[in-house]
Amino acid sequence: MKKETNDGIKVYTPLALKFYDWWVLNISNRYAWKCATERHLIPYFRNNMRNHHLDIGVGTGFYLNYAPSLCTVSLLDLNRASLDAANARVGRDRIKESILHDVFNPFPSHLHDQFDSVSLFYLLHCLPGTMKEKFPVIRNAATALTDEGCLFGATILGDDIGHNAFGRKLMAAYNKKGIFSNRTDNIEDLQTILSEAFHQVDIKVEGKVALFKAANKKTGRIPVS
Repeated sequence: MKKETNDGIKVYTPLALKFYDWWVLNISNRYAWKCATERHLIPYFRNNMRNHHLDIGVGTGFYLNYAPSLCTVSLLDLNRASLDAANARVGRDRIKESILHDVFNPFPSHLHDQFDSVSLFYLLHCLPGTMKEKFPVIRNAATALTDEGCLFGATILGDDIGHNAFGRKLMAAYNKKGIFSNRTDNIEDLQTILSEAFHQVDIKVEGKVALFKAANKKTGRIPVS
C-alpha cells in the first residue's frame, strides 16, 4: 500500500507546488469541479477549524492562511516537499509539529486524542483504491481526535457525479497517471466509511465536490474495514 500511496504524491514536487494554487484552487476548482475556492472551500475550512488542529494532506498550506490566530496547527503528510511548502507559507513559529507519515498506517501514539479538529482537504480522491478501501484513513484520523472533536474535508467525486468536458479530461488524465484514484468514488460510500467511525455525519455537494463533516467518534475498537 505504501508504494501505491507514494505513487499518488510523486507529482507534488517543489516546482509543481509553485503552480498548485493557481491551477487547482483557481482554474480547476472554478471550471472543472464547479466548487469555487473562495465561495465554498475557504469558508468550510475556516468554519470547522478548532483550537488544536491537525491538517492531513497539506498541499501548499493554502487553507491554513485562514486559520484563526489562536489556533495551534500540526501537519501530517507523506510528501516532504508539501510539509516544507506549508511550513514556509504559514510560518514555522505557528506550526506545532510536522509529521512525515503514510495516512494508511496507524498514527503515532503521541497524536492520539490530541486534536479538536482534523482536516482532509482534497486528499481522499488522491489516495489509492476505492472509497471503501480508504476507510483506514478515516479510522486513523479519528484516533487523533478528542471525543468532542470533528473531522472535516472535501473530495472530488467520481464519474457518476456527471463531470463537464474539462472535468472529464482531467479525471481521465489524473486517474491514468495515478494522481487521482476516484473514478468510482460516490456519496454513498463516503457516508459508509465515515459512519463506521463516527455517530454524526454530514455531507453536502457543491458542484462535483463532496464537503463532509463527522463528529462524535465511536469509542472502542473501530472495525478494520
